[in-house]
Amino acid sequence: MDSIEKLTAAITVVEEARGVPLSASCVLHRGEMLELLEEVRTALPHDLDSAQKVISARDAIVEEGRLSAEQMIAMAREDVSRMVEQTTIVQKARSEAAKILEDAREQSAQEKQEVQEYIDGRLATLEVILNKTQDAVSRGRERLAGAGDKDALSRLSEID
Repeated sequence: MDSIEKLTAAITVVEEARGVPLSASCVLHRGEMLELLEEVRTALPHDLDSAQKVISARDAIVEEGRLSAEQMIAMAREDVSRMVEQTTIVQKARSEAAKILEDAREQSAQEKQEVQEYIDGRLATLEVILNKTQDAVSRGRERLAGAGDKDALSRLSEID
């Protein structure tokens, strides 16, 4: 800024000026001092305009940064919301999958029990049939063994 340099030069001139003995006054060259002050007056409006432009540009940059930050915050909140929603969906899906698996296991155990009961019933029936068959075979063998005295046909007629 030109005006600050000119004011600094004017202050230097006053500081370096010859002092008046026994007084706080000093001797200055009027023309030189007026010239410096005029330069300050001329440069000051230009420097103030430049400063105002810098401040306006700064304000615009700050506003742009604020808007950008608000947009980023809004996007981050949307992302967080989406992630939380996805987490909730995943948790619900896992819960539902666990329930389906448990139901399938229960149904499988029940069906296995029913199949085992059916097979046991069929085997019990077969066992009864086989026992009767075995008894019939044993009786037949006994008759054959004791048929030496009587013939097999006569024994059969006695049974009837």
